[in-house]
Amino acid sequence: MDNSSLRRPAETAIEQCMDLQPDESCAIVTDDKRRAIGEALYRVAAEITGDTVFVRYPPGNQHGEEPPASVAGAMETADVVLAPTTKSLTHTEARSEANAAGARVATLPGITEGVFLMGLDADYAAIEGHCEDVLAQVGDADEIRVTTPQGTDITFTVGSREWYLDTGIVHEAGEMSNLPAGEVFIAPETADGTFVVDGTMRPHGKLDGKLLSFEVEDGYVTDISDPDIREQVETAAEEVGRDAYNLAELGIGTNVAVSELVGSVLLDEKAGGTVHIAVGDDHAIGGDTHAPIHLDGILTEPTVYADGNEIELPRGE
Repeated sequence: MDNSSLRRPAETAIEQCMDLQPDESCAIVTDDKRRAIGEALYRVAAEITGDTVFVRYPPGNQHGEEPPASVAGAMETADVVLAPTTKSLTHTEARSEANAAGARVATLPGITEGVFLMGLDADYAAIEGHCEDVLAQVGDADEIRVTTPQGTDITFTVGSREWYLDTGIVHEAGEMSNLPAGEVFIAPETADGTFVVDGTMRPHGKLDGKLLSFEVEDGYVTDISDPDIREQVETAAEEVGRDAYNLAELGIGTNVAVSELVGSVLLDEKAGGTVHIAVGDDHAIGGDTHAPIHLDGILTEPTVYADGNEIELPRGE
């Protein structure tokens, strides 16, 4: 792909989403496999502010793995951070500490050039509106129930946990977002039931008819039908024990520009009208569990109830 074609989505990210200013500092954090996207972001940022750095390191081994200390330092001392990386930095202390220091952070985990082009070709002001509409429906609920024709029936207890908006608009100090963006999400206090993933989930990508089933009791996954995902969780459990099985996240997609799943969790979990449920780490999104994994699975035909009332999900035209 001609790298010049990456300029337009880079401009959307730097200018519309991050609102980078000439008197601010910017750190572009990337790795060897995402270099082209990192360079496109760097070129646009450097035209706005001379205090822009490009930090590249070898890809991590798994999502949520901490980056090298020098990378974390660059993130913490910048006003604006964009991180197109192979493995996610979203659920890391480095990202949390950068936000705590006042940085505006956008992570782009697993981003590909195709997803960068497709996912940033969106009206992020409209996405922000869809996020606010969903929050208005779920924000005061004590329980959220999700069902699907594929067999999902799971109830989440909100408790004292807070809902978050991933709008893609990151204009205030200490804010963060995924890019591409578009979801309302929470780390629930507990959950019980069954969820069946039919959309996209690592390491499989787009499932194309395959179903992945998970049993959940008292906020922990007790059974996983797929051996590959089960192995990932078991490996993480060798390090952190039961926390690897934590039911970490409930997310509702609000990006109506994503009209079909492409096999990228980063993009597919944002698709309007979908729900995603994650296992593993939730400390970076309002929970208290630290784990070296955060595995999202997308459900394509959900019905969502807030305290028994069906909510209206955002969908494309």
